[in-house]
Amino acid sequence: MQKDWTDVWNQRYSMSEYAYGESPNDYLKEQLSRLTPGRILFPAEGEGRNAVFAATQGWQSSAFDISSEGQKKALQLAQKKGVTINYQLGALNELDYEPDTFDVVALIYAHFPAELKSAMLTSLDKYLRPGGVVIFEAFSKNHLSYQQQNEKVGGPKDVDMLYSTDEIKTYYPDYEIIELQETEIELREGLFHNGLGSVIRFVGSKPL
Repeated sequence: MQKDWTDVWNQRYSMSEYAYGESPNDYLKEQLSRLTPGRILFPAEGEGRNAVFAATQGWQSSAFDISSEGQKKALQLAQKKGVTINYQLGALNELDYEPDTFDVVALIYAHFPAELKSAMLTSLDKYLRPGGVVIFEAFSKNHLSYQQQNEKVGGPKDVDMLYSTDEIKTYYPDYEIIELQETEIELREGLFHNGLGSVIRFVGSKPL
């Protein structure tokens, strides 16, 4: 499964254009503006637009993904913007992050195969320091109806890869919920996120 999944993303990121653009996600940008820069981790970061943006704002920015093509373009974007990011290649359990390291974990459209999703999100908790913050935006389970009206909005077609607010509560049961909502937004992100979509937005603080 992982090889097939890797091939999908390497194919998407092999084009010269940035699949989701070079600009950061709006929700991430808004939330980071409220925080003091520190250490931030971007799982499933793809072509690096969000990790690079964070670095331009003074964050010590780390990222990982399974796509070598994504890593290549992320490092190119970082060079273009005049910043450095620590971008590792591989699955989380293959990487060398230390527990309680990061001030923020930012999951921006981090959609995983159903059999990996729960383990991935719950295992990230140990890398976030007590009092640290999760910033999350991804498509909701109701997004499928938006796709049917407009394929250009993007997102997985497998409902089990999508999210609900109740699901987020199960992944972060002890966190202080700063924001948790399902909402409709207009996306304009590169080639593959364009139009109205339904997303889950979550900001939560890890207990001390």
